[in-house]
Order: sequence, then structure tokens, then C-alpha cells
Amino acid sequence: MTVRATVTEAGARAALSLDGAWRFRMEGEENWRSTNVPNPWQAEFADLRHSFGRAVYARGFTIPADWQGREVAIRFGAVNYVCEVYLNGKLLGSHEGGYLPFEFVLPADALEADNALEVRVALPSGDTAEYPDYPFGEIPHGKQSWYGPLGGIWQSVTLEARDPRHLVHAALDAELATGAVRATLEFSAAAKGALVEVTVTDPDGAEVVSASGEAGADISFVVPNVAPWSPEAPNLYSAQVDLKAADGALLDRTRHTFGFRTIETRDGKFFLNGQPLYLRGALDQDYYPEGICTPPSLDFLEDQARKAKELGLNLLRCHIKVPDPRYHEVADRLGLLVWTEIPNLQHFSERGGERLRETMSGILRRDGNHPSIIAWTIINEDWGTRLVESAEHRQWLKDTYDWLKAEDPSRLVVDNSACIPNFHVKTDINDYHYYRSIPERRAEWEKLTEEFAAGADWTYSPHGDAERRGDEPLVVSEFGVWGLPNPTEIRDASGNEPWWTETGGNWGDGGAYPHGIENRFATYHLGKVFGSLDGFIEAVQWYQFDNLKYEIESMRAHAPIVGYVITELTDVHWEANGLLDMNRNPRVFHERFAEINADLVIVPQLAHHAAYAGSEVAISLKIATGGSSVPAGASLSWSLDGGASGEIAVPPTGGLAVADLGVLKVQLPAGSENRMARVTFSLHAGGKELAGNEIAISVYAQRSTAGLPRVATSDAGLAARATVLGYQVVDAASADVVLARSLAAADILAMQQGARYVVLADGKAPTHRNLRSDVGTREPPFMPIVDETPGMPMGSEAQLPNINLVERQGTIWRGDWIANFSWIKRQGAFADLPGGPLLDASYDRVVPYHVLTGFRSWEYEGLVHAALAVGYLNKPAALIAQRSLDRGGLVATTFRLTEDAPGADPVATALFDAVIKTAVGIGAKQKR
Repeated sequence: MTVRATVTEAGARAALSLDGAWRFRMEGEENWRSTNVPNPWQAEFADLRHSFGRAVYARGFTIPADWQGREVAIRFGAVNYVCEVYLNGKLLGSHEGGYLPFEFVLPADALEADNALEVRVALPSGDTAEYPDYPFGEIPHGKQSWYGPLGGIWQSVTLEARDPRHLVHAALDAELATGAVRATLEFSAAAKGALVEVTVTDPDGAEVVSASGEAGADISFVVPNVAPWSPEAPNLYSAQVDLKAADGALLDRTRHTFGFRTIETRDGKFFLNGQPLYLRGALDQDYYPEGICTPPSLDFLEDQARKAKELGLNLLRCHIKVPDPRYHEVADRLGLLVWTEIPNLQHFSERGGERLRETMSGILRRDGNHPSIIAWTIINEDWGTRLVESAEHRQWLKDTYDWLKAEDPSRLVVDNSACIPNFHVKTDINDYHYYRSIPERRAEWEKLTEEFAAGADWTYSPHGDAERRGDEPLVVSEFGVWGLPNPTEIRDASGNEPWWTETGGNWGDGGAYPHGIENRFATYHLGKVFGSLDGFIEAVQWYQFDNLKYEIESMRAHAPIVGYVITELTDVHWEANGLLDMNRNPRVFHERFAEINADLVIVPQLAHHAAYAGSEVAISLKIATGGSSVPAGASLSWSLDGGASGEIAVPPTGGLAVADLGVLKVQLPAGSENRMARVTFSLHAGGKELAGNEIAISVYAQRSTAGLPRVATSDAGLAARATVLGYQVVDAASADVVLARSLAAADILAMQQGARYVVLADGKAPTHRNLRSDVGTREPPFMPIVDETPGMPMGSEAQLPNINLVERQGTIWRGDWIANFSWIKRQGAFADLPGGPLLDASYDRVVPYHVLTGFRSWEYEGLVHAALAVGYLNKPAALIAQRSLDRGGLVATTFRLTEDAPGADPVATALFDAVIKTAVGIGAKQKR
């Protein structure tokens, strides 16, 4: 096939793209398929989605007539993982490494009128017998172990015509303070002695300086009136490198962009070009809807970058991946900082360690001129190494840190981007990952953040071999929570689900499986809770926003924390914690997110997000400046919807600081209805708003104790609580409802005879993974099977009322990274609870530590009043549910309703009242 060549001016290079249709077949296949290059074969063929192995690519080409007499090379952007390249049946060469470019010169005597090109590729599996030299676990592979393999020619292929005397590589070291630039230029051997001219143009395209020298020697020059590169002003310079013969004829011409930028740390802070910098980042896996890791177009990358900036981001952490080179080019032009990383191994070995360094050397060579890149990561979360157990691995990591700092002193280096239980050994950034969702794990989030901000010891090696300076900036470099994409927005033009919806089933105990979410929504009758699937998706996206807002504000309240990285910029296949979905569609909060993801942030904080009408709430107020500042004369105005307002003077505050404005006391108006109230804030100076924010409060009307049901209980603590709350405590025969923490045979009999129970199944009473305190009989045969007692233990669901009680800790129901979406159906006794169906921050004091299982899908329509599901509505479990037993029955709840003094928490009190009221309505009370 002949492809139109791109021809430049005389003496410069010409290019012919070999992208497009190639023939393809996997090893063992007889017939050729047609494939598109660049693209991994997993993206091209449905039957090869998860395949490793060997494959062959083939195509023909002809050399343009005007290329005669020129050196012709074939250049590959990246081929994963090992390949051999053949021209007309003869081996040109081989290459190992899946992420970096390489080339081979086509021997002139091997070229024909019509040429046959063949690329044989191996993507190794984990089978060490099949691939003893480079098994998958010992090669840099990154997230292929999560989202599926990436095989074949996944970046562009180009033929290039050039003079044998040409530039091979250019490294431009630009010094912001002086404007000095050192150009380290590598030329082909044939170019030795030729004249080199370097011409530099500024961001406006004007020529500002030129310099000359001889091929083989570095060339230095000074750029006057330097314009620094930054996200706000991404000023790029261009260096044209001309190679000329002795008679002045142009032999070779290339252009290289660069920028003047410094990144440094001092006293626990970042400085970009000498100015304070607060990192507002997002993790970017660099995966795409159709091509897996192959971007669909330059326009797509530009659109993605613009949306990132709309969200208030100034940094992307390109995660354990070497991206398409256009990724960094777009970041340079549009102004995004990049923190990038070496793809990880699975199993560290001597050769694996060498591969990591070789990969990093290749990254430096390819990407070293990009001003957008400010940091490198060697290892992520101890993946591939075993820092906790291996002193050898810790020493290797320190040595590699030292090596990389020597190779590239212009950027920051992270040794191991750490999480529990691993750590740092020697690093420029003290970063850490932790995931906790709100309200489920609010107290844990606050404790972790407080300890991290205080310079916790647990971020560094406890083995005595850490080299900690003590002033490394603190960054929470992974945190976040899931939202979900709208299923209709990720379908293709034909309305089909993307192939990856059938993946994820092995993650999160099955919670990450996307396919069938519409069916599960209908099966569990969630239309009665959220109205529609669209309503559910909107609710969980706002839940994601509320979580991120809370956690960002929590971090911004601590001045020592000088950056964060949200997980993540986009959803990736089944992983749904993106600020955009896989197709780069925005979440519902897209327009609002920059309010909190900004330099200047108003930080309002409440000890508890619920209060009684007519009471006073105390809001702690801070202003975090980030890379900005608060000028003199600024003030903060506030107003409560339907209530008071005021204004507070704000002192001048420099960058990377937190101004503590003290406590604002707000009187809530009296009212007879529950409602959500919002206090809004505006920071302004000189007639201009600098920042805005708001905080929500669940307001509960004062209770009336008139007409409360009569209750009975054998638990003295529950009796005392009920009495304080205005309930009349009577004997069981006279009671409308019996309160209990667990059940025994007598309780079951009482319900069968008509009693109605409320079971506070919050784990405070010992049970047998169900609601029962007594031990059930065993199943036959009555001989020792699992222990010394005859018989098989009965399942926890086997005893009446046939409900399991499962502790969330240690299960996917814990609710950290893959979200547990917890809701209360706003019907019946729960109809007037303020807020939406999903639990918000006001529930943090009562959020359950246990779930109830054993409920069938039909029971979710009317008998399950509160529940949760994991991720894509998988693994549902109840939090409040009722069940009938003959003439009576029970309502069981795992909400922790007795944590505080009776009546102190309006949420606990309202739920306590509601479950009792619901139990009263079970069946008909039978006379005894």
C-alpha cells in the first residue's frame, strides 16, 4: 500500500505514515485478519480482549521516488512487549519494552519496488515456562494487571527519509534565573564535523536568539527576557536545530519545544518558578473508550485537558504508565502539571530492577524537555517490590532514587508513592494514599488526616533505614470515592454497552461488575427510592461530590498538607471514581467542582451536621490560600437561608497558609418541619468575589412525645433511654413494641403469638452472625464433621427470623474505595427525614457497622426500609428491614442509635422513633 508522504523543505526530513490497515494474525491462526494500527489487538478483536501470546502484523509499502538516495528509517512509537521487525523477509532488528519509541534503518540494498513489512510481537503471559526470559510479572506492565492486557502496535508507525547526517536526540536544559540554555545534541556518526545552527523563537513566534557550533559539541546560549512556563501562562519556546554542510547546504532540520520552569521544595512547601504552589491533582490512568491506551485523536486529548482545567485541576498524576507523547505535548500547550511514573512490575528481580531503570532512562530521553513534567515516581504502593519485608528492596529503592536525582536534578522524585502498610525510604515528597468514605468512615478520615498533617512516623520505614530530611512536602496523593456513570452515556452509537462492562467481576468481591445495573435497579425496586435509574445516578454523583468536598476541605484545614491527588480524572472500565466518565462526559457537579478545587478555599466545618430547629450551631471557619493569597481589606460574608447573616473581617494571608477565623455561631430558626438548611459564604475584597462555599445542616423539628407507643424491654439501658425520650416503659403484655438487642427462643415464640419487636442489631450484643443469642441445633448427620461436636453447624440464616447479621469491617461492605451507596426509603415513618435518599454527613454518628442479609429481592419493595449496595448496585444488604413471624414480627436495624445520650443526636432520635413506629404497624396485635 502506498501512503502519501509528508514532505518538508529541501534538506529537511520527510515522513510517510504507516498507520491504518495492516494484516494480523495470532500465533496458531491460519487466516489473516484486518486490523487498524495503532491500536492494541485487545481493542480491535472481541475474541482477543484478554489474550496474551504471539502475533504477527504485516503490510506492504513503496518508497516515494523523491526519497531515492536518502536514509530511510522505520520508527515505532511503542510496541508491547517484545518485537522483531522484518523487511522483505530479512530481520531488521528486535526491541524489548512496551512503552517507548525505537527505530531501524532500512538497508538500501534490501529495499524493493514493493516492500513487505512484518512485525512479530510477543506479549508474555505469566507462564515462566513459555516466557522464561521475560514473564509478565517481571516486566513493566502497569495497570494491565487490573484492566486487561495491552498487546501489539499501539502507537504510530512512520517511515522517515533523512540525510545520513542528522540529529538523533536533543536535550534542552533551560535555566529560568538567567535564561541560559544548554543544548546537548546527539548526531549520527556521519554528521561529525558538520555545522550546527540553533534558532530560538519565543511564545509569540519571534526569533530571540541564535547560536552555532559543530556537531558533537554542546551548544549554549542565553534567551533574553524569559517568559516562565506555568499552568496559568504555558509559555513555550521552540528551538530549530539545523545541520549544514561546509558549503551551507541544509542537511537536517528539526524543531523542539521547551520551557523555562523551576520546581523546588522548601520548608515542607512547593514552589513553582519561585512562587507558592498547591497541588490540586487527579490521578490519570490514561485509558480511552475504544483504544484502551491508544488516544483516539489529538482533539480528544485537548478536550480532556480543558475539562481537567475546568474542574480546577492544575496537575495530573499519569499513573504507572508511559503515555502517548501527545499527552505531554498537550499538557505543555494548555498548562497542566504532570507527575508521571514508571510502570510497575509484579515480582521484583535483578532483571526486573534493570528493566525499571531502562524504562526510566527511556522516559527521560523521550520526555525530558517537557516543562509540564515536575515529578517522577519510581514505585507505586510497593507494587513489585516488598519494602515491608526486604531490606534489599529498600536499599535498591534508595539507590534508584539517588540515580534518578543525578540523572534529572530539575524534577522531584518519589521513591514509593505509599499506602498502608508500606512507606517511604528516601523521597522529595512525603505522599500517602488513604480512602475513606463519608459518612461511613468520617472519624477515620479525620484521624488519618490529623496524624498525616502532624508528620506521622508511619509514612516512613520503621526499620531504621529511612533517610528522612523532615521538610518533605505532605501530599495526600490518592483519595476519593466512587460515583457511577450514566449507562446511557457510555453506550456506543448503536446503543451497545462497551465491552468492559462484562469485566470487573473479580474486583471488590464482585462489587465492581457493571453489566446488568439496570436489571439490578429494577430487581431491587429502587424506583421507589430514587424514582428512576437516572435519579439514582444523579444522586450517587452528588454523593461523590459531597465526599470530595468534605475531604478536600478537611485537608485544606491543615496547613502542612500542601497538595492532593483525587482518584481520579476519568472512570477506567469498571472503576467508577472518575470526575469524568470513560467517554469524558462530565459528572453532574462539573460546573461546581472548581469552587472547592481551587487555590483560595473557604473551609467551614461542623462537629455534627444535624441540629434541632431553634438551636445554635457552631461552625469553625478557615481560609486556605494555596498558591494564592488574601489581600488586605478582605471580608467573609455569610447567610443562613431563611435566617441570619453577617460579615467577618479576614486578615491578609500569604500563600500556602490557613487563616483561622474562629467559630461562627449561627442561631437556627424555630420550625415545625424537618428540612435542609444551608449557610453560604463569600470571600471578597475590592468589590470582587475571591471564593465562595456553603455547608449543609440537617435541621430537625423539636419532638413531641404525645401519643408515643408503649414499649417493653429487658435491657436496662434501653429502658432508661426510652424513658428519657418520653416513651412509657411497661411490661411485655401491655407493650405495643418490645425493644431488644438480640433474640432468643422466647422472643421468637412471643412474635409468633403476636408480639412486635424492634431489634437494635448494632453489634453491642453477642450473637451468632444472626439476630439470635442462643445456639441453634446442628444439622445431621450427627457425627463429628468440622469439629468435635456431632453435626454440621447451622447457617446463620437458618434460625428464625432467618436474618444474617454481618460485620462490615473486613468485607466489601466496609465502604471505602468502592463505595457503599446507603439509602433510606423516604416512605412511611421515614418520609419526613431531611435530605435525599442517600446518607449524608449528618448520619456519621449512627452509620451502621453491620448489615443484614437474607432478604430476597421482592422484600426490597416494601419490607426493606434502608439498605446499601456496592458499586454498580451489587451485593445489596439491608440496614432497616421488617419481617413477619406468624401473628407478629419485627423491625431490625443496624443503625447505631445509642451512641450518644438520649436525644442528643437528632438523627439517632428520629430513626429510633421511626423504627418503633414502623414496628407498631406490623400485623394485628393479638390479645393474650
